[in-house]
Amino acid sequence: MALCATDTARALSCRDGGAAARLKLVALFVIFLTSVVGISSPVLLARLFHGRPAYDKAVLVIKCFAAGVILSTSLVHVLPDAFVALADCRVASRHPWKDFPFSGLITLIGVLTALLVDLTATSHVDSHGHGQISSGYKPVGTNEELTAVCKGAAVELGVEGRLRTAAAAEEEAAKVKQRLVSQVLEIGIIFHSVIIGVTLGMSQNQCTIRPLVAALAFHQIFEGMGLGGCIAQAGFSFGTTAYMCFMFSVTTPMGIVLGMIVFSVTGYDDNSPNALIMEGLLGSLSSGVLVYMGLVDLIALDFFHNKLMSSQLWLKKASFTALVLGSTSMSILALWA
Repeated sequence: MALCATDTARALSCRDGGAAARLKLVALFVIFLTSVVGISSPVLLARLFHGRPAYDKAVLVIKCFAAGVILSTSLVHVLPDAFVALADCRVASRHPWKDFPFSGLITLIGVLTALLVDLTATSHVDSHGHGQISSGYKPVGTNEELTAVCKGAAVELGVEGRLRTAAAAEEEAAKVKQRLVSQVLEIGIIFHSVIIGVTLGMSQNQCTIRPLVAALAFHQIFEGMGLGGCIAQAGFSFGTTAYMCFMFSVTTPMGIVLGMIVFSVTGYDDNSPNALIMEGLLGSLSSGVLVYMGLVDLIALDFFHNKLMSSQLWLKKASFTALVLGSTSMSILALWA
């Protein structure tokens, strides 16, 4: 309890509503601009170099950098913050929070939820989309008619045509999978961004806000590059790409505005036990989603199931280097935020 009293005294000395409000207004514009730069850079570069020989390799390296950023975001930023929130003496001294490690449990639930969504969507694609793509024809009345149609199609297409059709079907199925990964990943990142924004918006501690604004600017650039790399490889239409970039760019500023409104209307303290519990639970859940997406749908998918990488050793080394650089870049930011 003495530690709690010391922390409370330090926080009160930094509380200045007017200075905090001015810093938040600066944060709105800075974070929005850095978010736009971060997420749009990989998308614009991908569209600029689309069709060139090095395009696929460049997108793959960017995606591996993105995977490192996302994994580091989850394990170095989000999950430790969730543990700290639920381990706070004002929370950990109460039932049931002192009786069970809820941060780990909710993270596990996040992982299993992401797996369930992934399995459900993949099964739906396999049973509907991929089956229709790979068929190439519609079934006709009898077995004899169906056999005749198949033989005629085989003769007409030849071996090369059949291989080309199979390759196109496989490529289309991979595109569908990558789109699903990008959408689920954005949901997890947006979840995390809302928590950051609301927490910053409700805070009246200028000593916390000032370094947090600078750190969040770099945070949004790297996280935006991570998501933007996945969106670029997914091959969305222009409208969908613009919408996903817009949603990422405005989520954290909207969270800040929401936090400011909540505080002004209710006077709700961001350091209250209930706020810490909510922050810890939501952070743990989003951390679980990001861990699963980073390890399973990004790293494992590219390093073990990507034909382009498996056929070129130098590309595998470059991709691993990009993965380490992405992880390192995001981890260093934990010194400030």
